[in-house]
Amino acid sequence: MPLAPFLSAIVGWLRAGYPEGVPDVDYIPLFALLGSQLTNDEVNTIAEELTKESDPGSAEAIKHAIAAVTDHQEPKDSDVARVRARLAAGGWPLAKPDDFDPAHRP
Repeated sequence: MPLAPFLSAIVGWLRAGYPEGVPDVDYIPLFALLGSQLTNDEVNTIAEELTKESDPGSAEAIKHAIAAVTDHQEPKDSDVARVRARLAAGGWPLAKPDDFDPAHRP
């Protein structure tokens, strides 16, 4: 089943911000950032999409990061700032999902 347009746009921004793939150290701040703007179901849908292209170790790291964020493990502000800057460089609008315009994805 295809992703909803705005979730597809988010995956596009993630791929643009991380063309070589998301490093393990960025998963927790990334999913904390996404979780502050998206529902749990939306975050899980994005994670599932990312795991389709990942090796088994990365897929496990993604699952661990979501569990850590769900358990309220707070990432360092510096880590969130690093991830936010990386996503902004890839075209992430740093806005709430209602403000996302999939027509302006990278």
